[in-house]
Amino acid sequence: MEKIINSLEEPHWVAITHTSDIAAARRLGQRLAQQLGFDDTRAGQLAIVITEVATNMLKHAGEGRMALSVVHSGEANGIEVLGYDRGPGIANLGQALRDGVSSAGTAGTGLGALKRLADEFDVYAPRGKGAVFFARLWDGKIAAAPLQTGALCLPLAGETACGDAWAVARQRHTLTLLMVDGLGHGPEAAKAATAAVQAMAQQPSLRPAEQIAVCHQALRPTRGAALAVALLDPAAGVLHFAGVGNISACIIDQGPRRQLVSHNGIVGHNMRKVQEFTLPCAPGALIVMASDGISTQWDLEQYPGLAGCAPSVIAAVLLRDCARGRDDASILVQRCPEAA
Repeated sequence: MEKIINSLEEPHWVAITHTSDIAAARRLGQRLAQQLGFDDTRAGQLAIVITEVATNMLKHAGEGRMALSVVHSGEANGIEVLGYDRGPGIANLGQALRDGVSSAGTAGTGLGALKRLADEFDVYAPRGKGAVFFARLWDGKIAAAPLQTGALCLPLAGETACGDAWAVARQRHTLTLLMVDGLGHGPEAAKAATAAVQAMAQQPSLRPAEQIAVCHQALRPTRGAALAVALLDPAAGVLHFAGVGNISACIIDQGPRRQLVSHNGIVGHNMRKVQEFTLPCAPGALIVMASDGISTQWDLEQYPGLAGCAPSVIAAVLLRDCARGRDDASILVQRCPEAA
């Protein structure tokens, strides 16, 4: 059974700079909960999670940014709450996660509430390096499997449409990952990115070189895009990869990261023969794909413990710290699962 998640359901971004922004984020969460059919209890729990994340960022960092996203796993639908700031971090995270502990003079139940109410929860907040909070709540159905995917798309400031897009197709034995960056930014770039995601959704099990060829035809009426496709086979312990244009991709396992090679060209217009590569990829390894709105100079070794966090947390840290700020920015982080 194929299951595709993608960025066409774009995250809803909320800047947290004032107490009124907390209420705005909470109202947005309630609208999403209503759309997904959350019952009153679950919707109320989501409201608490959003409030606690936003309040923590505002109190300790002065400001932050929150993304609310709809997620799917099997028959289950959920909402992901992701917040990040550039504040002082949390000196003693273990202590902060205990109810009744607060450094801000409050009741101190915030982080403890997040851990209790969310189906999935993670936080990364080293001293002096800001904080990232992640919580995922499902609609009451049991998720088919824990999502090991984290991805974010952030449009260029002033734009409402993002010219980047990503997609992950889960098949019975494989995972297909796609990252696309439509040329330029704005609505026309978004059209190219959307065309690539829709083409991939038609035949998600194709090998990467074949997938890019299909996308090349689909993108001809558009301005074109940079695009990369990875096919992950956990049972075989390998990753097949092909890329055209300036999409960066790598595998992070034991030792230094292994960079994946993309070739020059524009999918949809000027593309030579696509070369496909096959590399070993063990369970637990991270596959990271990003548009050129993300600097390539990042190094997870500068973030002790981050590689073991939820993929959504890793994506948020890299977006926060490495977005160039002059283009759309997108990042996809996938942890290689154990073979079924």
